Amino acid sequence: MADKRDAYETLGINKSASQDEIKQAYRKMAKKYHPDLNHEPGADVKFKEVQEAYDVLSDTDKKSRYDQFGWPGVDPQANGGFGGGGFNGATGDFGDLGDIFAQFFGGGTRQRSSQSASGPARGEDIFSQLRISFMESVKGVTKTIPLTFYKPCSNCNGSGAQSPHDIETCSRCRGTGRVRVTQQTLFGAMATERSCPDCNGTGKKIKVRCSKCNGVGYEKVKENYELKIPAGIGNGRQLRLQGKGQPGRNGGPCGDLYIEIGVEVSTTFKRDGNNIHIELPISPLDAILGATLEVPTVYGIEKININSGAQNGDTIRLRNKGFKVVNQEMYGDQIVHLVIKTPSSLSREEKAMYEALRQTEQKGKNRPTEAFTDKVKKMYRL
Repeated sequence: MADKRDAYETLGINKSASQDEIKQAYRKMAKKYHPDLNHEPGADVKFKEVQEAYDVLSDTDKKSRYDQFGWPGVDPQANGGFGGGGFNGATGDFGDLGDIFAQFFGGGTRQRSSQSASGPARGEDIFSQLRISFMESVKGVTKTIPLTFYKPCSNCNGSGAQSPHDIETCSRCRGTGRVRVTQQTLFGAMATERSCPDCNGTGKKIKVRCSKCNGVGYEKVKENYELKIPAGIGNGRQLRLQGKGQPGRNGGPCGDLYIEIGVEVSTTFKRDGNNIHIELPISPLDAILGATLEVPTVYGIEKININSGAQNGDTIRLRNKGFKVVNQEMYGDQIVHLVIKTPSSLSREEKAMYEALRQTEQKGKNRPTEAFTDKVKKMYRL
């Protein structure tokens, strides 16, 4: 405990930080180092440090003892420390998985080891990401993804015991999951409460563990899961797979799996809500004379009519050619932005054509009228 990094330093805050500041720092650091988001070596170790620091500093009682005595003041192995954790008395596989997901996806009351109870507790939610192409987000797609999740053991139904007769009330805590201990401190004897070390806070003890799950209560399942991604899904949208998160405690339900969808950027189309924008280059002659041109949409090629005298930046709306509204029979539109492209070089014939056009303009509307000429002569007494 003496060699552990300072909890405040781990979260990047000072001792005067408020609970809101502690929570914000935790979210930032947990998201940075969570193993599902950061695959660099050592990220999992740093994430555990962040989680442990937050477990202490977010609990007012633990924070007070940490500020006085440091890590020894909250050591679960010490007489005055608060224990907790474990899963049905088993160790290692599940433990404390971090409250980052409860904070990111819906919040709610945070389950702390110092508040463990003997009743069932829901498992933690977990987070993953999946990238799809722009066109897959338009039309929807089914992706086969490898998935690892947990389900209650088919032999013990999640109790962890070989049979119902192998579960008994803990004699030390009498089923409460908590025990009171007295510790001698610098300020004299201090009575504190902690998770029962005999039953790990469950209030129950298992005489004979389940032969199939070894007392854990859950089985790990690996399978290829068919994930249906709906048409019209947007970048950053999350899909929830109920019960595919971490296992609960004492027969509690599993948490959920949230998959955040990342959509690749298109070089042709730009999404704005459920509408799609596209630029269509046209020639000056098409703008002057008008034309019927083909324009790409996410559903195929469409023909559009450009009126004579079109200006740069004019728009043409194609109804129902945008994104589908998720889970509804409604569609956005595609907005075509006209971009008049002046040719950078001309052939001899093209140059002659434009010269003839300019001469026509000069002989036409740009030639001064006789009345205007007479007015100018009188003004300057010519």
